[in-house]
Amino acid sequence: MKINTYLTVAIHTILCIAYFEKDYKVTSDFIAGSTGMNPVIIRKILRKLQTAGMVETKAGVGGSTLSKKAEEITLLDIYKAVSEEKEGERTVFNFHANPNPKCPVGSKIHAVLEEPFSGAQKALEEELKKTTIMDLMKGLWQNEQSESLKKN
Repeated sequence: MKINTYLTVAIHTILCIAYFEKDYKVTSDFIAGSTGMNPVIIRKILRKLQTAGMVETKAGVGGSTLSKKAEEITLLDIYKAVSEEKEGERTVFNFHANPNPKCPVGSKIHAVLEEPFSGAQKALEEELKKTTIMDLMKGLWQNEQSESLKKN
């Protein structure tokens, strides 16, 4: 699964916990019902989010709760928690491993892409840092109010 899918599912997961934790036991099955993902994938994501200190999960049917306030969790925090980043690699823009060193393009492709890819990765991270789970919760609430008004 690509990082962008894990990221959106992880954000969806945290939003479900934030939205429902006071009224329901937010289990991996519960979250799977909202995300449309397999509960096994949800449990894997929950483990990453727990390791990063954002959620607490009780085994069995205990459910999950936020470990931090929604306004303290940024999209960048979630991105870092679920990314499969290895030392010295970016998570979005990585190089293919074996360009031909005898080719005038292949021998230089990594060098010419390093600066723009690093800049793009940094810009992505700066943008993700600006949005919190509380910001997204407010967006959910606004959409609910809009839908409610349309029905009346």
